[in-house]
Amino acid sequence: MIELDNVAYSYGGGELLSGITFDMQPGSFHFLTGPSGSGKTTFLKLCYGALVPTAGHVRLFDRDVRGMTRDDIAMARRRVGVVHQDVQFLDHLPVADNVALPLTVSGRTKIDELANLKELLSWVGLKSRADALPPELSGGERQRAALARAVIMSPDVILADEPTGNVDWEMSQRLLRLLVELNKMGKTIMIATHDLALIRAAKTQVQARVLRIANRQLQLAGADL
Repeated sequence: MIELDNVAYSYGGGELLSGITFDMQPGSFHFLTGPSGSGKTTFLKLCYGALVPTAGHVRLFDRDVRGMTRDDIAMARRRVGVVHQDVQFLDHLPVADNVALPLTVSGRTKIDELANLKELLSWVGLKSRADALPPELSGGERQRAALARAVIMSPDVILADEPTGNVDWEMSQRLLRLLVELNKMGKTIMIATHDLALIRAAKTQVQARVLRIANRQLQLAGADL
């Protein structure tokens, strides 16, 4: 689905990631850990074509990013849902319209799609907040809205960058359960996080591989987590 072959990425004159080879298999569940500034967000951006590696190759669904046009990447991105660390919404639009933005942009505003939107908002526990504006949402509600927006197009892969970084433990558990449910539906999941307690909790619910970025390299984390 997403393959990195001997990938390196340099930023500001220094190499941030080096010699990374990784193959994201369908239906897998991964955690990505590492200290702040180690390159977790950069790694995720490479995985969905927002960045082009300075060396090596990234393939999205069997196509090398280097040979893809902006339109090609935009089409591939429909198969990848991203929950960004810094959640951004259009504050003048209600929650339902913000969640539906990917549908609107792609021209998919049919009745059945709108019915799916209502089901999705109910699934993330925001049915009663559909008409609220983003500034009126709590941190947990914003993160659930971001997750709903990321999966509205029914992507094959969901990449979440610190999705529980600004919420309490109870909300972290709720978000984790939603992501585990998506994985059980066949979706491929990768979560970048500092929260080792969250990873330990996940291991009781799903088979997850834990990856760590250290010294510019991607490593399989030990069993001590």
